Amino acid sequence: MRAWIEQLFEFPGLEGMGHGQRVEDANLGLGWLYYALGRIVRPRTAVVIGSFRGFVPLVLARALADNAEGGLVHFIDPSMVDDFWNDPAMVREHFASFGVTNVRHYLMTTQEFAESPAMAGVDEIGLLFVDGFHTEEQAAFDHALFAPRMTDDGIALFHDSIRDHESDIYGKDRTYRHTVMRYMDRLKRDPAYQVMDFPMASGVTLVRRASSREGGR
Repeated sequence: MRAWIEQLFEFPGLEGMGHGQRVEDANLGLGWLYYALGRIVRPRTAVVIGSFRGFVPLVLARALADNAEGGLVHFIDPSMVDDFWNDPAMVREHFASFGVTNVRHYLMTTQEFAESPAMAGVDEIGLLFVDGFHTEEQAAFDHALFAPRMTDDGIALFHDSIRDHESDIYGKDRTYRHTVMRYMDRLKRDPAYQVMDFPMASGVTLVRRASSREGGR
């Protein structure tokens, strides 16, 4: 595993983007949580929304491949930051260069994905990772879109979820505020959900349905 992590960090962009990685000791940071959940939950299906250079889909795909059950990662990213995800052949080559062949990429927004034929084939989701356009409204849309298709013990993770701040990732003339935390605050007040923050690096928040015994639905 260490050799694989060291290979990841040789590629620009896979060592950053707020997941708390550390190159010198091949430390995945929050990526250990993503990998562990992939091994513990053992989902047949995972959905990842957004990724700069593929850190989360790579880590989850490796976890699912390491499980006896296998599993597929559906990765949705319209390549709004730059053109990195635009060429399907290059996308496949990128993942394959790390020994990962169980990622299916969709060059779409989640709104476009919801209207596409591909939506019908994504069900029984065990893990959902929301890391796309970081507004309260978009996080709520992404969650509402896939929550009905999640398994009873499915887990959703929301990245950049612990503070509001301004981002210029789309360019200095297209700055916007990260407001995912506001959606997390709404879910924390909803007894239907259990919500837990991991306030390391840019933060990630774990969300799951509360069981009926806990007073949820």
